[in-house]
Amino acid sequence: LFPPNVQYNNSRLYTVKFLSSCFAGAVAGVLGLENTLGFALFILSTLFTAACLYLKCRSRPAKYVPGGWWELVNPGQENIFSFVLVWTLFYG
Repeated sequence: LFPPNVQYNNSRLYTVKFLSSCFAGAVAGVLGLENTLGFALFILSTLFTAACLYLKCRSRPAKYVPGGWWELVNPGQENIFSFVLVWTLFYG
């Protein structure tokens, strides 16, 4: 893997996952979801985003990001916090 390409791919991956978690938080807030239903929506959106990225990588994520499939599925702590923040913002 060429380091500048990996850095660019990780940057794009972080942006897509961040926007996906914020959008999921907004949807959970607008729908008025509470407790486990809201977090279930977050998990579903994370898996859906990972599946779309997996298809975009032509079923070979290890070729584009060092962590492979796990890097696509891992939501990251900052994205969970972003989800909760946007969820509570749109809930009220």
